[in-house]
Amino acid sequence: MGRTASRRGLMTRWDETMNSRDLILQRIRAAVAKMPTMASPPVHEVWPRLQPEAAGMFRQFAKELVSVQGEPLRCGSMAEARQTLAQLAEQSGWTRIGAMERPVCREVVGDLPPERLHFSHPGWPSREMGELSLGVIAAEALLADTGSCIVACPAAEDRLLCYLPAACVVIAQTDQLYEHLPAAWEKYGPRCAEKDLRGEWVIITGPSRTADIEKTLILGVHGPKRLVVLVVG
Repeated sequence: MGRTASRRGLMTRWDETMNSRDLILQRIRAAVAKMPTMASPPVHEVWPRLQPEAAGMFRQFAKELVSVQGEPLRCGSMAEARQTLAQLAEQSGWTRIGAMERPVCREVVGDLPPERLHFSHPGWPSREMGELSLGVIAAEALLADTGSCIVACPAAEDRLLCYLPAACVVIAQTDQLYEHLPAAWEKYGPRCAEKDLRGEWVIITGPSRTADIEKTLILGVHGPKRLVVLVVG
């Protein structure tokens, strides 16, 4: 009998507690329902879009790229870009050159000796790619605020071409310049959600660099030691 009475007492107190809780919640809901609806505060734009001219974005891009030991070069036409690349290859001793299988890459290497050229293809051995003097890749976008190149790499050989050769030349057009990543996201963001788009995107900001060893800056440890960006237009 004693245990039964104790249990009944606990249940009574539990019911009283729950009733009190429900009553409090009802009062809160009623009070909130009577409150006037407040408009949501405006969302602060972290990266405002000023939409500067291409010339101004290129100056900013070049400044940022030079600050991380990159080399920006402006070419007025694709013919000038072909001549510039051929001169760079001759001056730098780039004898084995790999290029992405892209129309713009095919065009920019047009003045190079065919025997030096190797175009990306499925199953390209990484050891052979590591022996290349230069990798020529195509950018999807250039970010002026950081001097970065965005490169779409749908296949493994595209990604490796960004990392394995000792030097890298990125080809881009002036209409691919953007202030910053949010300004480019409206165009390239939907592509990231495409189910059929395999691979990944690579953001390149200057040549490979590290200061892990006694805080001494060393170039070319994790990727190309030299990065040149040819901006055409």
